[in-house]
Amino acid sequence: MLYTPINFRNVEIKNRWVMSPMCMYSSDNGLANDFHFVHYVSRAQGGTGLIIVEATGVEPKGRITNHCMGIWNDEQAAALKKIVDFVHQTTESKMGIQLAHAGRKGSTWENKQISLEEGWETVAPSPIPYHPTERIPHVLTVEEIREQVQNFKIAAKRAADAGFDVIEIHAAHGYLVHQFLSPLSNTRTDEYGGSFENRIRFLVEIVDAVNEELNENVALFVRISGTEYAENGWDITDSVALSKILKEHQVDLIDVSSGGNIHGAKIEVKPMYQVHLAGTVKKEAGVKTGTVGLITSAEQAEYIMQQNEADLIFIAREILRNPFIAVQSSFPAKKDCFFPHQYLRARL
Repeated sequence: MLYTPINFRNVEIKNRWVMSPMCMYSSDNGLANDFHFVHYVSRAQGGTGLIIVEATGVEPKGRITNHCMGIWNDEQAAALKKIVDFVHQTTESKMGIQLAHAGRKGSTWENKQISLEEGWETVAPSPIPYHPTERIPHVLTVEEIREQVQNFKIAAKRAADAGFDVIEIHAAHGYLVHQFLSPLSNTRTDEYGGSFENRIRFLVEIVDAVNEELNENVALFVRISGTEYAENGWDITDSVALSKILKEHQVDLIDVSSGGNIHGAKIEVKPMYQVHLAGTVKKEAGVKTGTVGLITSAEQAEYIMQQNEADLIFIAREILRNPFIAVQSSFPAKKDCFFPHQYLRARL
């Protein structure tokens, strides 16, 4: 199953390997550069079915650090288009991009909040910092929330025009959209807070706005934290309920990760520790899912597929160590996987 194609709208992904979006902290003014070209193209040369570009800010204040990727202007989109075009021209990989806003977890470096002079005022649904020592974030007004929805929409149009095959909305790991979802970080009393329906409103509005810019040739994914490992916080039951609604709003896959919103949450990190979350969402919400988290081998990936826990296997650290994991793993299994014709002698 790992080497069977799968379709999302008109987008066919040749195998189930996905390069998970991982921040590289290597941009100036949000621009992709030669490092990013080599970084992403090498994984496509390695046969990965789908490459998802790192969390990419929809506005300058949407970045985690000063060195994160951005797509709030045309110059940034043009730099990314160079990568997308080369991957499409030379490999079978599809290209995705994760659109993100860091919210209260922005304006940092090396996991510490930086000064206003070096960084910026962070924003959030409520006046609650991620860590007690950090500045209280600016509370978004309803008008400002709607402006953020438009930021995602405009970024999605730039991404689609740049040729990306998949747009992923980052609603996990304690960043802005997740901050709205969780009752622990969202204590608003207006239409964007309180009830479950109100707390998910921001994400649903983003999804609807982004879909206005997409057609059948661009698929839409959403990454969520299946649970935030905190009492009275966002949990797997909420994730299933949300996923059912996102399916109705033409989201093609739910990429299930976990955690990130509550400082000091206790997480038992072990191989494949998040797979059961994706499996629960897939089975109970009736949606396609992706899973991620210390998946390091084809044997693990194939087992996940056989158990019907996920439709795509997102790998992170292992694909940093081995850009050719997809094609290398296909050799012993005698499965078909893209390999650059220049390297064919290495098949033997």
